[in-house]
Amino acid sequence: MTKHFITHKLFFYQVVAHGLPLFLIVGDEIFDVPHRVFNAPATPINWHETFIEGVYVLVLASFSLYLSQRLLKRIKYLEGFLTICAFCKKIHVGEDWIPIENYIHAHSAAEFSHGFCPACVEKHYGLFTKRNQ
Repeated sequence: MTKHFITHKLFFYQVVAHGLPLFLIVGDEIFDVPHRVFNAPATPINWHETFIEGVYVLVLASFSLYLSQRLLKRIKYLEGFLTICAFCKKIHVGEDWIPIENYIHAHSAAEFSHGFCPACVEKHYGLFTKRNQ
């Protein structure tokens, strides 16, 4: 999935999610849902109230879409195929081979920390771990 596709999908869902309350607000005024469903007293259509409620929804929708757009600009995606050395794990970029840590740091917000997997602890420090047991 590309960033472009994800962005459009997210905005579509947000527009639908904010459009539904607008539809319900207008539909409630036109069809007087409480009167028809719950036998409540009939009320006249109040377009001023409908307009104000609609503006509330549109303001919230605009704020939500604006924040989503700002956050999506900060997200970096790694896409496509990368050629990686089977031995040293360097990435082939143009004519150069660069360490995988440098490539990921340059193309994402990920940070690296060092650690040891259990197999490497056993392979490189097994003598010390066996002594301490």
